Amino acid sequence: MGVPTRRAGADDRTAVVDLLHRAFSKDAVSLWVFPDPGQLERNHGRLMGAFFDMALEGGWIDLVEDGSAVALWQSVPAGDHGDDDPAGFRASIDPANQRIEEISRLTAEAHPKGRAHDHLMVIGVEPELHGKGIGGDLIASVLGRCDREGRPAYLEASSLRSRALYERLGFTFMGRTIDLPGGPAMYPMWREPRG
Repeated sequence: MGVPTRRAGADDRTAVVDLLHRAFSKDAVSLWVFPDPGQLERNHGRLMGAFFDMALEGGWIDLVEDGSAVALWQSVPAGDHGDDDPAGFRASIDPANQRIEEISRLTAEAHPKGRAHDHLMVIGVEPELHGKGIGGDLIASVLGRCDREGRPAYLEASSLRSRALYERLGFTFMGRTIDLPGGPAMYPMWREPRG
């Protein structure tokens, strides 16, 4: 088990953003955020770039050495981390797109407060490699550290398929979906440390 990884840095931004664009350009949540194909092509990479910047600033990025998969994590402190700014987030990516602000607000509302935890913001795998266990292996190394340190983890699954993967890794659905208006549901999931 395990894939060779390294920590990504600022020099990896273009490669990681391109990978995330490929990995999520057909994802139901991305298609809800950017329903127009031209809008998706113009601005989806900017959204992925914003995630990259957030992870680099407040967490870390694990990149498989061959560039086939990446996981963006944030280290979330205890208490209300109320630095969320949905309107500012939208303005930095696609000011005319209200859905960016909407999804940012909804995910911020669902995000658990109170306990320090690691947040898997996004994980992307090259589309032709889906289903080969790379994503699970990439996450497992961080979860092993969480177990050793007694630290919980959190994520939002964007499909039932990804929810099932995360359940196999010990995450539990928190009981209430994030319902994107007229779009797909997302599944907030929490994992208590094991051991």
